Amino acid sequence: MGRIGMTGRIGMTGRIAILLGAMAGWGVLPRIAAQGVDEQSLEYQVKAAFLLNFTKFIEWPPSAFVDSGSPLAICLLGDDPFGGALNQMLEGETVNARKLVVQRLRRAPAPKQCQVLFIGKSEKDTREIVTGLGPGVLSVGEGDNFLQEGGMIAFVIDNRRVRFDINQTAVDAAALKMSSKLLNVARTVRK
Repeated sequence: MGRIGMTGRIGMTGRIAILLGAMAGWGVLPRIAAQGVDEQSLEYQVKAAFLLNFTKFIEWPPSAFVDSGSPLAICLLGDDPFGGALNQMLEGETVNARKLVVQRLRRAPAPKQCQVLFIGKSEKDTREIVTGLGPGVLSVGEGDNFLQEGGMIAFVIDNRRVRFDINQTAVDAAALKMSSKLLNVARTVRK
């Protein structure tokens, strides 16, 4: 069980309710199973919900897709820490008339294959991967060093909460437009 502010101890259901309340402020409620999840599973359910929500606050150039009917692909490079949580959240979801899909990769994606690339902790050459992506791909990873290696959004744990930092320079270089709403809820924005 975790501690949230000065409210005392709360159970797993309480943490899910807090997460849903926070995400309701974004106007988007993810589908999260509240039964029988452990701390790490909960962490990656929250991160999966953020990945889904990022797609709703970013504008991709048309050149990021093969054609106007192409899905918006969230790709996972390396080990998959999400289990089935990301697939469950994306089921039936669309953004700007594009179906959302998940792809699991063992090597860097081909051009236009992915619009969001989550780079797992198992990947050692993050800087090389990120610099090789080209425009139209949102790179997301974990930890304080991810932005220093050229990534765009880094998940961090801050006071036992999942937060994220943004590298605005990298976002702009990839020809992506990020909503001010997303920038305002980031822990930090580096320019």
